[in-house]
Amino acid sequence: MIEKNVARVKAEIAVAAAKRGVDPHSITLVAATKMNDGEAVRRAIKGGVDACGENRVQELVQKNGEGAYQGAPLHFIGHLQRNKVKQVVGVADLIESVDSDRLALEIEKTAENLGIVQKILVEVNIGGEDSKSGISPEELPGFLARLDKMPHLKTEGLMTITPIGETPEETRPYFKRMYRLFLDMKDKKYDNVTMKYLSMGMSGDFACAVEEGANMVRVGTAIFGQRNY
Repeated sequence: MIEKNVARVKAEIAVAAAKRGVDPHSITLVAATKMNDGEAVRRAIKGGVDACGENRVQELVQKNGEGAYQGAPLHFIGHLQRNKVKQVVGVADLIESVDSDRLALEIEKTAENLGIVQKILVEVNIGGEDSKSGISPEELPGFLARLDKMPHLKTEGLMTITPIGETPEETRPYFKRMYRLFLDMKDKKYDNVTMKYLSMGMSGDFACAVEEGANMVRVGTAIFGQRNY
């Protein structure tokens, strides 16, 4: 079932990519693996997801210890607390949710101690919601300029979690706004910051996100089924 769901999601991505006129292989499908066990993760990788995205450090550590992510890059996509940075840096190929100077400095320090360069995305609070993490669009240029001076970080783009809409059409304006911001940042010249990835869209609206410029989507329920909270 998981493998069939992956195929269905990839087919929807291909249709959305065609509408936008881009190669469907340029879209990275991240399986959001929260609350799914190692066997489910392995099946998603076998089904052809491009990466696995974990929300919780405890789950990341446990499943990584079981070898659950073998065969796919690992992303950290949840809110990262500074006291858990050491458990993620050098383990996750990409940290998608860097949202403050303090967190960035902690990642930089940890990566320096390990002698590595950690790839990250900057989380943007495109809806201006108090309940969500993320840098405001207005603060983003200055934040990227500061990240540019951290030699053990490689900033590769932006990520957002849009306000929840009843339908994908309700989230479309936020995707459009985020894509414009992405292009604006792409025009700026940095030495150590690139706009390679725009990560936006989840199970209910990933096709809409691809139509509006996302080249990375984070899909959980549409692959694994409803989570049992």
